[in-house]
Amino acid sequence: MVQTGWTAQRWTAVFMEQAEMFRKAVSDADPTAEVPTRPGWTVQDLVIHLARFLETSTAYLRTGSRSPMQPPPAPTGLAPLEYLDLQLVAAHEILTAVPGNRPVWTFSPSAPDLAWVWHRRVAHETVLRRFDAQATVRQLVATDADLAVDGIDEVLTTIVAAKVAGDVPGEVSGSAVVRPTDVPESWLISLAPGEVPEVRAAAPGEDGGAQIVGEAELVYFWLWNRMNLKEMTGDRRVLDVLQVGRGH
Repeated sequence: MVQTGWTAQRWTAVFMEQAEMFRKAVSDADPTAEVPTRPGWTVQDLVIHLARFLETSTAYLRTGSRSPMQPPPAPTGLAPLEYLDLQLVAAHEILTAVPGNRPVWTFSPSAPDLAWVWHRRVAHETVLRRFDAQATVRQLVATDADLAVDGIDEVLTTIVAAKVAGDVPGEVSGSAVVRPTDVPESWLISLAPGEVPEVRAAAPGEDGGAQIVGEAELVYFWLWNRMNLKEMTGDRRVLDVLQVGRGH
């Protein structure tokens, strides 16, 4: 359920914008400083994580692999920022060159095997890590509501299904309505044991077993376990499934 107006080119532009902000924030930070949004991580860990994520993710776009691949080995002989800079340049080139409709393996049972899924994932992973880096240096900037809406949609239509397929107990079932207060979009997601979650637009006034309400930016970063959200009620197990950012 990709939001109207989002394309591989637009996600690539988001990546470039967010990567520039990430690079500035980590350059301003002490490499040994702890990242408050990722307990146990230092800024250096954050830099290496994003670089390895980019190298791993864009490998699918570069090769067109139709099956999962092993992550690349940890780099040797490079300083973390050198490794990051190499991967930022490579990612920009690959994301720009590969069309969104190229067939390629993707990571979620609810996502098509098309390249745009990776364009979107790279964009939003970079948003998340930019948030982490800026939180460390206390220079957080607001996230555009339209971008937050697309991020919410990615979580509900793609990431939750990948999480359920991987590490969530199969007995979790129920539904939730996710309703940002500052945009017209809303979602109803339904979970059932052993099935790919179903997601559709929520009707006005429709309720689920759980409710998540708030500004789009807050909902987006709550799903990734980066912000607190007061207006959530209902089935705690369903809410726990939807909050995909625990440990990420």
